[in-house]
Amino acid sequence: MAQTNTATILVIDDHPYSRLATVDILKFDGYEVLESEGNGDLVAEAIKCNPDLILLDIMMPENNGLEVCQRLKINPQTALIPVILITVLDDQASRLKSREIGADAFLLKPLERVDLLARVDLLIQKKRLAEWVEQIEQVLLLIAQTIEDRFDKNFASELSFSQFAEAFGKYLHLSPPALQDLVFAARFHDIGTLAIPDAIMLKKGELTESEKELVKQHVLVGEKIFQPLSSRREVGRIIRHHHERWDGSGYPDGLVGEQIPWLAQIFQILDIYDALTSDRSYKDAVSSENALAILNQEVEQGWRNPDLVAKFADFISQQTQNKS
Repeated sequence: MAQTNTATILVIDDHPYSRLATVDILKFDGYEVLESEGNGDLVAEAIKCNPDLILLDIMMPENNGLEVCQRLKINPQTALIPVILITVLDDQASRLKSREIGADAFLLKPLERVDLLARVDLLIQKKRLAEWVEQIEQVLLLIAQTIEDRFDKNFASELSFSQFAEAFGKYLHLSPPALQDLVFAARFHDIGTLAIPDAIMLKKGELTESEKELVKQHVLVGEKIFQPLSSRREVGRIIRHHHERWDGSGYPDGLVGEQIPWLAQIFQILDIYDALTSDRSYKDAVSSENALAILNQEVEQGWRNPDLVAKFADFISQQTQNKS
């Protein structure tokens, strides 16, 4: 299991002989190892040394390993660091608690070399993959910003579109993963327009039928960009289906009613409202009241989910009251 890129592991254990045995196994396999006796602020220590993985004893005089793990997992600076909890006591309560707080593995002392190295290698690869995905997302964010700068948007908004989407998602009590996907879609939904020539995207007059068909392809391009990112495929589904209509007259797949993914239904309401209430080079913004009236007209035409539009109207009313 020799490592092509040296990884750093922080071993936190107040028992010197136990810690020494673990350190010897890891060093022999080529890892760089840092040691801690488990005293003081362990989260601050982890932030300072920024290891690729932490081996954390549960029972220590100054710190409870379960509590430390929980603090590590909720801190944005350490949340991605895999944590393997180690203990001499194999009790069901500790195992259940370790899963609840997000520990990545639970091993018993004395540690078996083969089992330990297999877990360590897998978790470090998982962390590096997560970091790679995060880097890709940062690149995509820069691309999305470039696309936004492509258009003439001379308007000021109190909330960015992604913040607006997050607020409505919270109003609907979306789960944290669903909320994150909705926010990502708000940031990246136009990314597929990269494949559409400027002559079409920036055209002042009305598009021809062939140009309209070409513009419709942007949702397929956007979905394709997100397909390799397994943790963000739902974002691709939102992008693909946010131009579907409740009565099946939308594109690209002509989905009807609840066939349209729930997050895509939510997103399309946000997207329409944002487009209507924002200044563009080709149109002036309309008032919030007029935008809601247009959404209700689309409900009457059979294009939108009536229950969702009603909830959105209540959300906007609440937002307006909070500002006054």
